[in-house]
Amino acid sequence: MKRIREIIEWLLGKPAAPSDPLLDTLNAFRDPQADVLELGRRLVGLLRPRNRRDGEFAERYAAMIAHLENDITLRDAFRNHVVHFIATRRLLTFFTDSGILPGTGFFSEWWRILWSHILPEAPDERRLKDCLHVVYDRSSDWRWLEQIPPELSQRFWAVLAPAEELHSIDWRGIQEQMLDSVLLLAHRVSGLGVDSELMRASTSFDEDRPSFIALSAEALDFVTRLRAALNDPAQEPDDGSHLLVIAAQCRDSLQRIRKRALTVGTSLHLSYLLKRGEQSLDRLAELVDILTATRTASTRRGAVEAWGAFAREAFLAENRRNSLPFYMTQLSRLLAVRVTENAARSGEHYICETPADYGHMWRSAAGAGVLIGIMALLKIKVAALHSPLFVEAFLFSMIYGLGFVLIYLFGMTVATKQPAMTAQTLAGLLGDLNPRRSADLERLVDVIAAVCRSQLAAIAGNVMVALPVAITIGYGIGRLSGKAAIEVGKGAHLLADLDILGWALPHAAIAGFYLFLSGLITGYFDNRAAYSEVAARIGRLRWLQRLAGVRRAQGVGQYIQDRLGGIMGNLLFGCMLGSTGIIGILLGLPLDIRHIAFASANLGYALTAFDFSLSLKAVAWAALGVALIGLTNLAVSFTLALRTALGARRIQFEHWGPLLAAIWQRLRRQPRSFLLPPRSAANGEAGG
Repeated sequence: MKRIREIIEWLLGKPAAPSDPLLDTLNAFRDPQADVLELGRRLVGLLRPRNRRDGEFAERYAAMIAHLENDITLRDAFRNHVVHFIATRRLLTFFTDSGILPGTGFFSEWWRILWSHILPEAPDERRLKDCLHVVYDRSSDWRWLEQIPPELSQRFWAVLAPAEELHSIDWRGIQEQMLDSVLLLAHRVSGLGVDSELMRASTSFDEDRPSFIALSAEALDFVTRLRAALNDPAQEPDDGSHLLVIAAQCRDSLQRIRKRALTVGTSLHLSYLLKRGEQSLDRLAELVDILTATRTASTRRGAVEAWGAFAREAFLAENRRNSLPFYMTQLSRLLAVRVTENAARSGEHYICETPADYGHMWRSAAGAGVLIGIMALLKIKVAALHSPLFVEAFLFSMIYGLGFVLIYLFGMTVATKQPAMTAQTLAGLLGDLNPRRSADLERLVDVIAAVCRSQLAAIAGNVMVALPVAITIGYGIGRLSGKAAIEVGKGAHLLADLDILGWALPHAAIAGFYLFLSGLITGYFDNRAAYSEVAARIGRLRWLQRLAGVRRAQGVGQYIQDRLGGIMGNLLFGCMLGSTGIIGILLGLPLDIRHIAFASANLGYALTAFDFSLSLKAVAWAALGVALIGLTNLAVSFTLALRTALGARRIQFEHWGPLLAAIWQRLRRQPRSFLLPPRSAANGEAGG
């Protein structure tokens, strides 16, 4: 009829009204034999943003709802089709799995997601969970669905599931599967009560176990009574309050284990169990709220709202099911917080609050400068051997790695190690900052000023010692041996490495990334040492007890546990620095590293190679290269570390304006505080 009308209008010379694809698709639901799955896919295709600049999808969504609200026959046809379709699907996995980590474990799920990108899964259209992937057939659909205002979603579900329809035959089938899901979720959480990982992580889990065991029994009682009430409205249903109380007790137990993990360490498996248990308890509470709200007329409106909120989150979660970045982010937050907390505690030791701290920073950085000068010479001499690439990479890695470990164990400081640590400390302060409280702002500016002077002292200590040490060693070897310690060709190569018009700054950025990574490695091994109780295990080694005695063996274990993170972080950092250039050669890529302390030492050796005959311009250009290499090292490592720490704590800091203004005011009033410790601290110390 529509086509005939258009032909008649054309013959009469009247332009046909433009067709509305959205309304045409909705009208297709009037057909009793309509293919709901295909029409749903077409409808989502019309609502979906056409490109990144298309911001009108919310208006199209609102227009769809308006069509349904204003046309009673269309609304009834649409509702009957969609509700019947949902009711005839298998809903158990939708209720119990969508938005909840699977029971297969971290790495199994990781491989499943990875493999699904290579070979997509075949959907089972008998399951609602799989039907959602047919309707929302793009993995990025969750991005625009998330931006649809919640009130529009509530209006959609109010159209689809009005309160007066919640006792229809189709909705009764949906409720039956909800009840089965409540039982399954309760049994899943009860299983945590005997999980060895949770028992190991909690010192009081024996007291918490009864709550987990009781949850299944209470869920069975709740489901039995509610089913009886659905069959016979005269019977009084269970309101679910006791079940929710027991679920809250289980959640409190998991929260206590989570908090304890921040101090004694955690693992991926423990993080996985805690996250999955909390998600299952949340889903249990959501289903109970929906089921109990449908019992009386006064609460049915609340049931529709609860269902709408639940369905929105479940649909989003199901669409994100194959998103590897989202999965990694969702799971790793607890572990990331634990790792960054360790780094934050380490960062506090790098901040100079008093003149005594400031003096210690200078001395520790100067000591590191001496070792760095020696390490730089060793690397130059090893490179002169022209060994096979693997041998050269191993020797470079050992020079860097063992050298950094010695610096760490001797209590010395490498300047570029600071930003990755201090950024974690600053992230914690940013999370607690209230810009309306001037005291909070001033305290943060105090810490930033302390970080700046600490960083400058460490850089100056490294560079101002590594450079003269290199000159002294190079000159001394030349005087004693009668020939230059460094050949002129090698000296020219060292100067070229400092050229900011070449690859010096990109290579410095690579080193900055490694510095950031070493901070995470340090935090990870600190966490692992605490969680695995390394001190107690080492202390129980029989051969060590026989050799050093029981008490000393325990002391050795505690010493290693306290320093394992620092040892592994420095060793692996050295291995990354030492092997990058060789990897670049193997791959044919311009990969290498530049580190400010080693760059300053290399400048010293280059000066001795040319017998101090370089022009002032060449020396100044090389010195500028050293300075910019250091700036790049610090900027990259600090930025990455701060971003990671803020993300791990779920902090979205939005007060950069007031903070920068406060820093500028401090810089104008007290510029000295960014270079030297405040005089008040010195006076206070003297008075004490």
